[in-house]
Amino acid sequence: MPEPSYESRGAVAGTGMGGTMDLAAGEAATLERVPGGPAGGGPDSRPRSLWSDAWRDLRRNPVFLLSALVILFLVFISLWPSAITSGNPLDCDLAKAQDGSAPGHPFGFDGQGCDVYTRTVYGARTSVTVGVCATLGVALLGSVLGGLAGFFGGAWDAVLSRITDVFFAIPVVLGGLVLLSVVTSNSVWPVVGFMVLLGWPQISRIARGSVITARQNDYVQAARALGASPARLLLRHIAPNAIAPVIVVATIALGTYISLEATLSYLGVGLKPPSVSWGIDISAASPYIRNAPHALLWPSGALAITVLAFIMLGDAVRDALDPKLR
Repeated sequence: MPEPSYESRGAVAGTGMGGTMDLAAGEAATLERVPGGPAGGGPDSRPRSLWSDAWRDLRRNPVFLLSALVILFLVFISLWPSAITSGNPLDCDLAKAQDGSAPGHPFGFDGQGCDVYTRTVYGARTSVTVGVCATLGVALLGSVLGGLAGFFGGAWDAVLSRITDVFFAIPVVLGGLVLLSVVTSNSVWPVVGFMVLLGWPQISRIARGSVITARQNDYVQAARALGASPARLLLRHIAPNAIAPVIVVATIALGTYISLEATLSYLGVGLKPPSVSWGIDISAASPYIRNAPHALLWPSGALAITVLAFIMLGDAVRDALDPKLR
């Protein structure tokens, strides 16, 4: 006896009370298209991916919204500092050295008679530039090296693991004092290059472990059995499913790189005058903290708020991308 076609067979649907009921195929399809039906969506409903679920959670997270607003404001004043200040951070008047707030100068003046408000605003450009460029460089280099090591394994993995061990043994601040002390450039690129040089091993290990986990999944084995090339396996099937931990770590590390730049500039081996940096201003204001605490308070507060905003953003992204925390 021939088996009835799908159209004539019944479908089983949940009753909502622990039981089931038999439906014709047409009725079951209609029920799936009804909003609130067993399929859980309307006519345009589609299975949600990890990224769509994460974006939905982030939009409902007040920590993400607050940190994102702070970061957007920092990016805005980094690109267009003249929008909120008309002064020049290098215009100083020694006659006003260590003076308090005055009309048009709400933050007062530092030890050289420079407007603290203007220098604080322009200092955001340096911090954001260093943080973003260093994070992009570290994420790109670490992801490529770690991903290749995790995918191919063997001698490449063993060599890269030993190299990362060597870099992990180098103290970051001490390495900065040694490597940057011979640099005479006032640009941000030597500092960015140093951070990429010592920062990629952490991302590399995260990417390596994530790729090793992803390549063992069934869909990767199925694609391999169908003849997919190693490049297609890595770029099409593994990388999109292994990049989430890298994004989380890189987002949190961005705030760390901003803090590291300020630390190196404070010690005199990072950015140097006449560059404008929060670390330079904090270092210059430290000797006369009792006479003019405002010159130290404002750049320090701006640095703390910026680092905190990026760390909070990274924590929110981690909570949204980690299925175990759902």
